[in-house]
Amino acid sequence: MSKINYPIKGACQCGQVTYQLLAPPLMIAACHCRQCQKLSTSAFSITAVVNTTDIEFTGEMHEWSRRADNGNTNGAKFCPRCGNRIYHFNPDDPDKIKLKPSTLEDTQVIQPSMHIWTSEKQAWFTLPTDLPCHEKQPF
Repeated sequence: MSKINYPIKGACQCGQVTYQLLAPPLMIAACHCRQCQKLSTSAFSITAVVNTTDIEFTGEMHEWSRRADNGNTNGAKFCPRCGNRIYHFNPDDPDKIKLKPSTLEDTQVIQPSMHIWTSEKQAWFTLPTDLPCHEKQPF
């Protein structure tokens, strides 16, 4: 992998919502929970945890939320035109967001540092042996 230069631009599918990621993510997780399977329409979803001070957004976003298994609010911001999910957030932790990094122009940053909710993973997916794997939410 070549050196990643920040800032990295990102956008939703239609381009109405754009952003710049100013610094590397704190961590990147592949989440195998059923909700992330629905979101990604795949076996898991990738999430990059970033400081809110390290990202700048432009464009209108709509919000949706649900109660997580641990009782926290799991909020989501998405483009109202194309529906592309941009990030998740917990209102009780305003200093961090969970960016959906597939919306970045340069996706080489998408290198998971862990797998979470492996208790709900698809049976056909083999977990890597060189990364931490957690049956539930470790953070």
